[in-house]
Amino acid sequence: MLSFVKSMSLHGLDGYLVDVQVDVSSGMPAWEIVGLPDVSIKESKERVRTSIKNSGLEFPSRRIIVNLAPADSKKEGAFFDLPIAIGILTSTENIVCNNLNDYAFIGELSLNGKINKVNGVLPMCIEAQKLGIKKIVLPSQNLKEASVVKGLEIIPADFLIDVINHLNNFKLIPSPPPLSIDSLEATNSYKFDFSEVKGQENIKRALEIAAAGGHNALLIRKSSVLGKTMMARRLPGILPNLSFDESLEITKIHSIAGTLPSNTPLITSRPFRSPHNTISSVSLIGGGRIPKPGEISLAHHGVLFLDELPEFNKSTLELLRSPLEDRIVTISRVNATLTYPCNFMFVSSMNPCPCGYYGSKEKECTCTPKQISNYMSKISGPLLDRIDIHIEVTPVKYKNLEQNSKEETSETIRTRVNNARLLQQSRYKEHGIFSNSELTPTLIEKYCILDSKGKDILKAAFDKLGLSARAYGRILKVSRTIADLENSEAISPLHIAEAIQYRSLDKKYWSN
Repeated sequence: MLSFVKSMSLHGLDGYLVDVQVDVSSGMPAWEIVGLPDVSIKESKERVRTSIKNSGLEFPSRRIIVNLAPADSKKEGAFFDLPIAIGILTSTENIVCNNLNDYAFIGELSLNGKINKVNGVLPMCIEAQKLGIKKIVLPSQNLKEASVVKGLEIIPADFLIDVINHLNNFKLIPSPPPLSIDSLEATNSYKFDFSEVKGQENIKRALEIAAAGGHNALLIRKSSVLGKTMMARRLPGILPNLSFDESLEITKIHSIAGTLPSNTPLITSRPFRSPHNTISSVSLIGGGRIPKPGEISLAHHGVLFLDELPEFNKSTLELLRSPLEDRIVTISRVNATLTYPCNFMFVSSMNPCPCGYYGSKEKECTCTPKQISNYMSKISGPLLDRIDIHIEVTPVKYKNLEQNSKEETSETIRTRVNNARLLQQSRYKEHGIFSNSELTPTLIEKYCILDSKGKDILKAAFDKLGLSARAYGRILKVSRTIADLENSEAISPLHIAEAIQYRSLDKKYWSN
């Protein structure tokens, strides 16, 4: 008997429908799975066979053919176990369901018939709802993330026998009510707060501008002062609240990567990713036989922080250039070519030389000029050009440490950042962008208009500092953000002057 069961699979960040076609016929016992299955799907034969047997049912000793359509796309993952089992049991009439076409099935089976959690449920449920599928059976552990999809009845199951009884109307599995999206408030709770930092007002100001406009930033430590990493780790606490669309995009990526906690329906705080400097290019950018998201995609709409930037492999760092510009990453493999979003804030920190004392008045640098040159040359000009704000972290004076005055909290700073982002979202709602950092050259001409004095200041800086065309555009973007923080529609000469000072350190440290 022939049966058709709907399931879902993944292509990059999107789900797509897979028809699991099962034919059980008389003849010599055999079992074949066709339709470009990978190794994990081929191994499902023994998982399905044993789970059916341990669910108290007899596995048919006949010829079984399973086809995964469309047959021209590579299938990967263990979430076809459940639909294959349902197809076999339907073909052998152990399941009699008149509305099977209304269902889709996703789930990995254990040998005892338990249905295990799988990755990528959220994008698959979103696509199922778009295709008009009414009900979807999936592991109970995936219930939370699937419940944010409206218009789709979620049926959470723990065991294969529960699904069989539900389809046969012996014992129905209750469907939980849809999750109210309104109850999922944006959160921004981090254990590090700017109120704990004494002094360093210039760095706080620069990081506030970076957060308000989504700009990339580089912190350079001057002399033996500590604090660049400490300041960067407090940045997530002042990032603007996520919109629902942004939360959904982030959750989809983490669902596919398997980094979404089972009790989290939707990620409501911006990601902060801080990989170690030994990270490989595949882990950073994404890849694998079937390409998976890397750290830059897991940091989507959040922060990617690289501490001690020159300690990273130079060839790995160079791979960041295109994603920083395009805000997407395309990974090509023999099996697939996939594109993942990676619209993140790139924040990094570094020392001015290997020993860390170049330019210090407290201690003499022990590095040779060649060592310093080799160290700094690990950060190429094109990569440096893509960093909007360069910040020099200077020593804190004793009087700042001694004083008892209260510093601004992260919540206070975040309020200003949120107000600036709301201005930007309102201004760019017709263009489909969220922040000043995403402005294209055409939009820069439209929204970053300078008066004659501002133009003169920028021209003088351009000639003196030898800025590139890319740096020119980034100065205008930063100045637009500074004006937004002051709730000013016009960009004043003071805004331009402040933006220029954040582009001067490359000449100081990379001039030779």
